[in-house]
Amino acid sequence: MGHPGEMLDAARLVGLLAEPERMRVVAALTLGASTTRDIASTTGLDMRVVIDSLDRLVTGGLVEELDGQYILLSAAFKQAARQAAPEDRPTAFPDEPEDRQRILDQCLKDGRLVHMPAKRSVRLVLLEEIAQRFEPGQHYTERQVNASLSEVDSDTSTLRRYLVDNGFLDRGDGEYWRSGGRVS
Repeated sequence: MGHPGEMLDAARLVGLLAEPERMRVVAALTLGASTTRDIASTTGLDMRVVIDSLDRLVTGGLVEELDGQYILLSAAFKQAARQAAPEDRPTAFPDEPEDRQRILDQCLKDGRLVHMPAKRSVRLVLLEEIAQRFEPGQHYTERQVNASLSEVDSDTSTLRRYLVDNGFLDRGDGEYWRSGGRVS
């Protein structure tokens, strides 16, 4: 069984939650119940069932008991999920450094924008990738820019504005050209 400080793997965690009574006890703990009486009241379970469930959850390492107060070790869920996640997730950007891969994989699926990052530094990584659609030194009409950006997202005006405002594209006399970003 679990020992204090030992990480729960996903299979053990699921095993601890396999009984509906234990799930109800975990739900009650999540909602703030901390004593056997509070848990029994919240769940509607018999006190004996609550005590047995808590014993199993404490022994399994998902709950801690301190002076008659029970605490759900909720970080165990995140740890188990991380441990169970495949290590070799395929990336659509194998030539990119790992930190850029992670950002681009989160933001783009099959070349389409699924998430515009709020954090500027992360958004700049995405915009630099989108700017690669335009060749340095070549001029584009707004229609050409929109046609290219529409392959990424239907809101071409917002993407175009982000690219210009962040120095990846410049515009003048009705034309756009690439002015920033890395050159392959």
